[in-house]
Amino acid sequence: MKEHILPAIKLTLFTTILFCGIYTLLIYAVAQFAPAKGKGQTVTVNGKIVGYALEGQTFNQDKYFWSRPSAINYNAASSGGSNKGPGNPDYLKDVQNKVDSFIVHNPTIQKEQIPSDMLNASGSGLDPDISLQAALIQVDRISKLRNINKEKIESIIQSQKEKSFTGIERLNVLQLNIALDTIK
Repeated sequence: MKEHILPAIKLTLFTTILFCGIYTLLIYAVAQFAPAKGKGQTVTVNGKIVGYALEGQTFNQDKYFWSRPSAINYNAASSGGSNKGPGNPDYLKDVQNKVDSFIVHNPTIQKEQIPSDMLNASGSGLDPDISLQAALIQVDRISKLRNINKEKIESIIQSQKEKSFTGIERLNVLQLNIALDTIK
């Protein structure tokens, strides 16, 4: 029995020190080289925190660019997707409701033009970005409601465009809407 207990205790102590101590310190050290030193990137407007750069949030007013849907209602404490497959009847009904709602709010858009990121949540449910196409198809609605020239809104989209490490163009919805609010 001693021949099993002593190695088990040693292994437990070793892994505790390794994963609770050394690994934690290593991750902390790496985070010090990240923007904001691993504390998250808050976005402020006029000295007030309005959101977080790397976390999606709800924008559902027609005068703003809409965010990508979230299966968890943008709750960072419970990050995750819906886990419903493409043949799940609840999933299909949910997507159809999103299509119908999008068309009601964007009457100049056809069903086929709606990009998938406006209908499907990301794996984490916290994606702060939308595709360039998702931003561009919302221009007509925003232009009409804000009485702003479409070209001006499109220039804001172009100025806010970023490329992911895979080369895909994307826009942070929070930053995009902050820029939109600066138009006079």
